[in-house]
Amino acid sequence: MSYKVNVSCLQFSLLTAWLLFWLSGSGQPSFGETDQLLKSNQKVLGNNLVALVWKDGKMVYQKELQKEIGDFSAKAQAPIGDCGQWMVAALVMTFVDEGKLSLDDKVSKFLPLYAKYMKTYITIRNCLSFTTGIQADPSGAMKIIQKSKYPSLEDEVNSFASKREIENNPGMEVYYSHVGFNIAGRVLEIIGKKPFDRLMQERIIRPLKMHGTTFSDENGGAINPSGGGQSTANDYMNFLIMILNNGVFQGKRVLSEKAIKEMETPQFTELPVKFMPKPAAGWHVALGDWVMMSGNSVIGTINSSGTWAFIDRCRNYAAIIMVRNPQSEPQDNIYRHFKESIDRQIPPSCQ
Repeated sequence: MSYKVNVSCLQFSLLTAWLLFWLSGSGQPSFGETDQLLKSNQKVLGNNLVALVWKDGKMVYQKELQKEIGDFSAKAQAPIGDCGQWMVAALVMTFVDEGKLSLDDKVSKFLPLYAKYMKTYITIRNCLSFTTGIQADPSGAMKIIQKSKYPSLEDEVNSFASKREIENNPGMEVYYSHVGFNIAGRVLEIIGKKPFDRLMQERIIRPLKMHGTTFSDENGGAINPSGGGQSTANDYMNFLIMILNNGVFQGKRVLSEKAIKEMETPQFTELPVKFMPKPAAGWHVALGDWVMMSGNSVIGTINSSGTWAFIDRCRNYAAIIMVRNPQSEPQDNIYRHFKESIDRQIPPSCQ
C-alpha cells in the first residue's frame, strides 16, 4: 500500500514538474520571425551583422550572421556612425551633472571666435539638436575631402566659425548635420582641459566597460565626435543598458536620472524640419537621439546610421543591430520591421 502511494506521488511530482517547465517555457519570447527577417536581409545589410536584445537584466536575443565563419561577432569592432552622437550627448551631460556646463550656455562663452563671426547665440542645446543654423556638411566625396584636411578637432571647429555661413538663426529650423556635435566636443575639451577621446574614455567608455570602443583616429586625423566612433555590439549594448536603467550601470551611477530625462525630452518641437534621415521620420529630435512620444511619456529612443540602436521604455528593452560595413543608404524599413518583430514577442507595459 505504501509502495503504491509513493509511486503515485512520484508520478504526480514528475507531471507537475513537467507542466511547470512547459508553462514557463511557453511564456518565453520566440524570435523565429526576427531570425527569418535578418536572414532574408543579410545580403542587403552587408552580410556581416549582429543583433542583440536586452530585457530584465539579461540578453533575451542574440544573432550573429556572417558571410564566412569568423567574419564578424558581437565582440568585433565596427563603425557606429551617428550612434556616436548619443554618446557625445551623454558625455556633455556628465559636465552638466557636475555643474560645469549648462545646455543653454552659449558656445561663444568657451569659443570667442564664434562671437567674432556673428555666431554668438548658438547654445550647447542647439549643438545637440541640429539647430545651430550653421551650413551643413557637404555630401558624398566632398564630405570625405573636407573631413580629411583638418589636423585637429580644434582646427575643424574653428573653421565652422570662420568659413561656414549661417543659413538661419539658431533655434529656427531643424537640419540634420554633424557640425553641432563636433562643436560640443570641442567645448568639452576646453572645459575638461583634455582631448575629446580621453574625456570619453574616462567618463563614459571605462565606467561602462566598453573595452572595444574608441573615438581615436588611427590615421592621425582629427577626432570626429559626431561620426568617428568605433565600437562592438556588446560594448554599445552596455551604453544602452545604462540609458535604459536611467543612468546606472552594474550598480554604479554614470548619469543622473535628470540627465537621462533631459536627453529624452523632445527639443524645438514646433520648428520646421528642413532635413532629417529616413529612419527618424515621425520622431522628435531630442539630445543625441530621436524620441517617439505617447502623450507625455517617452516610448522609445533611436539613433541610426549603419548601426541601429533602440530603447523601448514601454516594453522595457534595449536592442541593437550592428553591421561590419555600413551601407550608404540606411535600411530604415528593415530596422522598423526588426523592431516590430520584437514588439510582437514582448508585450507593452504602458498605454
